[in-house]
Parts: sequence; structure tokens; C-alpha cells
Amino acid sequence: MWARLHRFSSLPRPAKLLFLRAAMMLPLLSLSLRLRGFRATQKSLKKSLSDAKGILQNSDAESRVSVTSRMVLAAARYSPVSSTCLERSLWLWWLLACQGITAQFRIGVRKDNEHFAAHAWVERDGVAVGESQTPHLHYAAFVEEISGDLT
Repeated sequence: MWARLHRFSSLPRPAKLLFLRAAMMLPLLSLSLRLRGFRATQKSLKKSLSDAKGILQNSDAESRVSVTSRMVLAAARYSPVSSTCLERSLWLWWLLACQGITAQFRIGVRKDNEHFAAHAWVERDGVAVGESQTPHLHYAAFVEEISGDLT
């Protein structure tokens, strides 16, 4: 536990804020998805983006994407409430948009024998963001984006 606290205290302030924001909001996002459904939750998130910053497309954006995705994954890992790929991806998508970073929210499906499976992820310039491995490659993504660009 001390090692985790030491790692957290050594993070730069923006990373700490992203982690804390994600740690607080992932359980609330989960609750919203369960009570209100995907479309209503997504609509609320998009509505809150009206005062988002302009589009970032430089090397600073890549650094922010990396830090944001790491903090969302860390918050999900250390949260007492487990989160799904849908919740993590939706929150990452929103956090990136708040920073003026264009990203796409994707959902893909597959069928293994008789079992249907789905996976959600975020893409930036066609590359999956925050995916520890490549599970998204095993899913057929919907051709049209679920929610469009966040800019």
C-alpha cells in the first residue's frame, strides 16, 4: 500500500487529477449506464462537452493521450467497484475530448461458437488507445461510429 501511495505522490499534478477524476467518476458512470442506459449516458457526456477546448493535434496531444489512458486504467484497476470496457472506454473518450483531443469511441462484436461477445475501445488516428493488448482486433467494429468525433 505504501508503494502505491508513493507512486501516486510522485505523479505530476495533471496525472493525479486525471486519476482522481476517473476514480470518482467510473462508479457513477457505471450507475448511469445501468439506470439510464447507454444512449442517455452518452448524450449527457456529449452535452457537457460544449465548452471543451479546441482541437490538439501536436506531440503534446500524444503525451496527454498516454497519460490519460494510463490514469483511467489505473483508476479502474484500483477501484473497489469493477468497471467494464464500455465504462472505461466511454470515460477515456470523454476525458480526451475535454482536453481537445479527437478520438473515436468504438464497439465491436464477435461470436465464439454459440456465445456472443462485445468489446468497447477508443481509437485515435485508427490506433486503439489504452488497450493493454490487442483484444479489439478480434472484434468486428461497427462501420459507423457509435457516437462520432468528440470535437
